[in-house]
Amino acid sequence: MSVSKVEQSYDRMSELKAFDDTKAGVKGLVDSGITKVPQIFILPPKNRQEKCETNFTFPVIDLQGIDEDPIKHKEITWGFFQVVNHGIPTSVLHKTLQGTSQFFEQDNEVKKQYYTRDTGKKVIYTSNLDLYSPSVPGVSWKDAFFCFMSSNPPSPQEFPTLCWEILMDYSKDVRKLGFSLLELLSEGLGLDRSYLKDYMDCFQLRYSCNYYPLCPQPELTMGTIQHTDVDFVTVLLQDDFGGLQVLHQNHWVDVPPTPGALVVNLGDFLQLLSNGKYISAEHRAISNSDGSRMSVACFFSESHAQSSKLYGPITELLSEDNPPKYRATKVKDHSNYILTRGVDGTSALSRYKI
Repeated sequence: MSVSKVEQSYDRMSELKAFDDTKAGVKGLVDSGITKVPQIFILPPKNRQEKCETNFTFPVIDLQGIDEDPIKHKEITWGFFQVVNHGIPTSVLHKTLQGTSQFFEQDNEVKKQYYTRDTGKKVIYTSNLDLYSPSVPGVSWKDAFFCFMSSNPPSPQEFPTLCWEILMDYSKDVRKLGFSLLELLSEGLGLDRSYLKDYMDCFQLRYSCNYYPLCPQPELTMGTIQHTDVDFVTVLLQDDFGGLQVLHQNHWVDVPPTPGALVVNLGDFLQLLSNGKYISAEHRAISNSDGSRMSVACFFSESHAQSSKLYGPITELLSEDNPPKYRATKVKDHSNYILTRGVDGTSALSRYKI
């Protein structure tokens, strides 16, 4: 039976609402003992897992020697790499993963007090912010906990008890790393070291703590379908389970867990600002039947609520031989577009191409 015929045989909106109303997320489905993936999670074949390229060595950049080795700057251009000797203690990384994972694994009656779809809140626990978006091909097999660490971060009372202290501690370290990366990226564009950091209008640090429960039929769904990140730079902490993949030269490759390493990828706004020199690489998270996976993504971005700046290709980078490839946009407009459209497997930057 085709996917379209199956969709006609059930009320998708009612199924989505029934799932949402439980406030238990995907973890709640697993805890209930399901043996089959519900229809709302089943993706069209083109969005499902496929064979992954195995003959590929994923770039690992030693930040301790980045200034002495210009060749490493070329690895940054691709937009996806791992960093070691980044300055964040392994104990802090472990504590961050452990604490956020414990939040998702606690009793649902405790968790659901934080469950919301109100994107105006500083702390949000939910499953699929784009759950009701008509353009999303299927619901992702994950739950997530979001928080916004701007100049006015959430109070301890707004945070789950298990997460406030560890994320505040982690923020101090990861903020330094993110700014160092922006400095390196500025240099890579031939600009002053502080250019990108100073260019930002209303800096915001945003977390997405992602929990991927084990899946009874991983071949039918995904933890997160392919997408690019909206921000400038993303620093990702992942556990040793694996499951993150990135598109490289039209082939999917695994991002192998490396002890003590952090994954870094560049976002849409950096591709737009660099006029395409830096690439916002497409990536995804597969689902699996062997166990749960935890990751903590830290996005270095602008506050879409506060920033009014128009972002387009940096003027200093343009010339007769390098004309602008994108039109300018505001962070708020781009973020609202992404939120309305949802993760549909395509890059949002195409709408700005000239």
